Amino acid sequence: MKPTDRLSIGQLAERTGLSVSAIRYYDAQDLIEAERNAGGQRRFMRSDIRRLSFIQIMQQFGFSIDEIRALLQTLPEGRTPNKADWRQISRSIRHHLDSQIKTLEKLRDNLDGCIGCGCLSLRNCELYNPQDRARKKGAGPRYLLGDRPVIETRESAGKPTRTQP
Repeated sequence: MKPTDRLSIGQLAERTGLSVSAIRYYDAQDLIEAERNAGGQRRFMRSDIRRLSFIQIMQQFGFSIDEIRALLQTLPEGRTPNKADWRQISRSIRHHLDSQIKTLEKLRDNLDGCIGCGCLSLRNCELYNPQDRARKKGAGPRYLLGDRPVIETRESAGKPTRTQP
């Protein structure tokens, strides 16, 4: 098969592991673009294999369809994206991925301790989040999201608390 040959939706599904309906959905969402042959059947560029693989990976990392679409719109139309095109996307999402990696590492390292979620079911929560003080900073796992536990000393009891350095 030549690089210029077009793939049927079935061939694309076989190569990507996606269902035909998923490919139709991504086409309808303007994440990929099918051409129609004389019989009205969708035909895809071979480079759509990589685009669909990219979509699957980005969804695993929590990117929305709109975010993925915006990234894919930076790729050239009418030609197969090259290494430099993909490198540009990689650079643009690096900060986001680094942030997710950092959060996953925190989760891995702290899930067995208090994460400031307000459950107060672990003995450590009584030490790190007494009376669910973390809720004052917002909803969710505050310490996992980057907030720090509040330490109250005898001198500060009853006074405004300070954040741990």
